[in-house]
Amino acid sequence: MQALGLEVLFKGTNFIRLLGGLGVALKISLLAVLISIPAGILLGTLMTASNPVIRAILRLYLEVMRIMPQLVLLFLVFFGTTRALGWDLSGETSALIVFSLWGTAEMSDLVRGAIISIPKHQYESAAALCLTLPQTYYHIIFPQALRRLLPLSINLITRMIKTTSLILMIGVVEVIKVSQQIIEANRMSSPNAAFGVYLTVLLLYFAACFPISMLARFLEKRAEI
Repeated sequence: MQALGLEVLFKGTNFIRLLGGLGVALKISLLAVLISIPAGILLGTLMTASNPVIRAILRLYLEVMRIMPQLVLLFLVFFGTTRALGWDLSGETSALIVFSLWGTAEMSDLVRGAIISIPKHQYESAAALCLTLPQTYYHIIFPQALRRLLPLSINLITRMIKTTSLILMIGVVEVIKVSQQIIEANRMSSPNAAFGVYLTVLLLYFAACFPISMLARFLEKRAEI
């Protein structure tokens, strides 16, 4: 155990601190998910609208969120708004803003893809039944799109959980930051602490994301039935 550096986990409250750091990462990612899903559904639906101006604006937003690295967005919101706008945002608030914007963009593209994958004759059948456009979406399009969307949206949740590891760069004390603190504090007494601590972090992330991945796989199989 000492060769692997695992002994540092049993010193004081080190392991409890790691769990607390993971809790911070999960809290930010899950709050961002709660914001991203409804916002993404709304924007994704608008991206299928016939208005070219709306589609162009939303497409630009999507591409900016995709092209710009999340770390740059974190720096822009956390450091940039303080200097440019005088806002005093905490690291957690900045992270929540960035991950909500990114998650909304990704979710909107998933929704757009799910909606446009519905065959044209479904719309034609709805028109033949004299359904209005809102009725068509509510009764016909959304139920079918939701079935295709669920596995993809759950995979997005796991990506957001893993990407929260970047928030240590703006001073948020999450699981990676706690790991660095533990390793540095035991650098002399446990030179192999880095291996044991980061292995534990890997297992913690696996424990958090694996059930979500299994749920996505189960829903994907159900959607194929």
